[in-house]
Amino acid sequence: MTFSLTVLGSNAAVPANNRNLSAHLLNANERFFLIDCGEGTQFQLRKYHLSFQRIKHIFISHLHGDHFFGLIGLLNSMHLLGRKEELHLYAPAMLYEIINLQLEVSQTILKYPLIFHPLCTDSYDLILDQDRLSVHSFPLRHSIPTCGFIFREKKPPRKVAGARSYAYCSDTGYSEAIIPFIHEVGLLYHEATFMQNLASVADEKLHATAMEAASVAVKARVKKLLIGHFSARYEDIGPLLAEARSVYPETYAAEEGLLLNI
Repeated sequence: MTFSLTVLGSNAAVPANNRNLSAHLLNANERFFLIDCGEGTQFQLRKYHLSFQRIKHIFISHLHGDHFFGLIGLLNSMHLLGRKEELHLYAPAMLYEIINLQLEVSQTILKYPLIFHPLCTDSYDLILDQDRLSVHSFPLRHSIPTCGFIFREKKPPRKVAGARSYAYCSDTGYSEAIIPFIHEVGLLYHEATFMQNLASVADEKLHATAMEAASVAVKARVKKLLIGHFSARYEDIGPLLAEARSVYPETYAAEEGLLLNI
């Protein structure tokens, strides 16, 4: 049974160096979950032959543009291509007003039900409970209210040793407060915007370094670490990966099109 992650975007703030903005697609036993939706996400879905009409749940971590400016375009494309099935959107409450305004000024009435679930950005909450999967949100340390997400299988398939899990920590400064939420997950995505020589810049902007992301992975005893949200100043992300691997060897760099089985 499939439990895999496809990276659609890995850059911070602006698209650069052939890297797009934040978006991941999780395939949990052929149920598809989109996490963040930076500008260009629907192009990335098409590029990697991933049907966005199969997505039933979208999660937006926070309202910085590089994490949600691709959303209205994706919602509109679903509409134009005749989607009828309901779509669930989990996001900070203000996004509901933003989407409604965009639809209103374009005189668009979606052909499908869009069901909005406002996130509580200061507590650990169960936000989706299915027969095989649960999703929780939890607060991250950033300049505006921001949520991380953790996806957990309830029962592992017969041929899999244990239940699989994936945690998504988008924009966040270094924080050990998240460790209880992500403890022993199968795959942790943790932002690594800067290298350690810019730790003071990272802390000022409430972002993390590659070394700090790796330190969180060690303390949380995760199985694999995926780093991303790279600053455009880094044309080559190899040094960020090397820095993280010096602390936590089982680290991978988020690159567009990367498919990881969890």
